[in-house]
Amino acid sequence: MLKRPFFALHRGWLAGVLVSGSLMASDETVDQAAQSVEAQQAQSALQQQIDEADDVTRSAIEELRRLERETRQMEASNVALSGRLASEAERQQRLNQALDTLSDTRAALPAVEQDMTEQLIRWIESDLPFLKDERLARAQPAEPPATGSADRIANLLEAWRAELAYGREVDSWRGRLQLTQGNPRQVDYLRIGRIGFYYLTPDGREGGVWDKASGEWQVLDERARRQVRNGLRIADNQRTPELLRLPLSITANDNAGGQQ
Repeated sequence: MLKRPFFALHRGWLAGVLVSGSLMASDETVDQAAQSVEAQQAQSALQQQIDEADDVTRSAIEELRRLERETRQMEASNVALSGRLASEAERQQRLNQALDTLSDTRAALPAVEQDMTEQLIRWIESDLPFLKDERLARAQPAEPPATGSADRIANLLEAWRAELAYGREVDSWRGRLQLTQGNPRQVDYLRIGRIGFYYLTPDGREGGVWDKASGEWQVLDERARRQVRNGLRIADNQRTPELLRLPLSITANDNAGGQQ
C-alpha cells in the first residue's frame, strides 16, 4: 500500500522531465531557425552589396576606357595641330620677310619697267621691219593701262616672249608696201625667223628681200621669187616644208650680234 504513491510520483516526475526536455528542444529549434533566417538575410545583403560594387566597378572601368580613347584622340589631334601651326608660323615668317622688302621692291619697279621698255624698243627698232607698228604698240602702248607697275611689267614680259617667238617662226601675211618710188601696193610678206624678210606681188612678177645692212629692199630675180612663192605656201600649210634657197636679210655679223 505504501509503494503505489511512490510510483505515481515517480511517473509524474518523469512526465514533467519529458515535457521540460521537449520544451527545451523546441526553443533550440526556434533559435536555430531564427539564426538561419538572419544568416540568409545577411548573405543576401552581402550579395547585393557585391553586385552593387560590381556595377560601380564596371561603370568605372567603362569610364576609364572612354577617357583613355578621348585622350588618345586628343593627343593625335594635338600632333596634327602642332604640324599645322608650325607650317602656318613658317608661312607667316615668309610673309613678314616679304612685307619687310615690299616697299623697296615697289620703289624699284618703275626703274625696272622703264629699262625693260627701252631695251625692247631698241631691239624692235634695230630688227627686221616686219609688223613694226604692232610690235612697238605692244612694247609701249599709246595709253598705258591704269594698273600698277607689277601688271605693266607682266605685260612687258609677254611682249618680250612674243619677240623671242618671232625668231622660231615662219610667217606670212598680206599687207601694204611703200617703196621709195611709186604708189603703195598690196603684197604678200614672208618672214623666216629673224634671218629673212621678203615680199612678193600677187601676180608673182615682182619681189624683194629686205637688206638690213642698207636698210632697203633688194630686187629678187625670177628663181628667187619662185622660192618665195614656195615659202608662202609652206607658211600657209599648203606645201610640205623643204629647203628654200634664198638670200638672207642679215649677215653673219648681225646674227652674232644677238638676233635669233
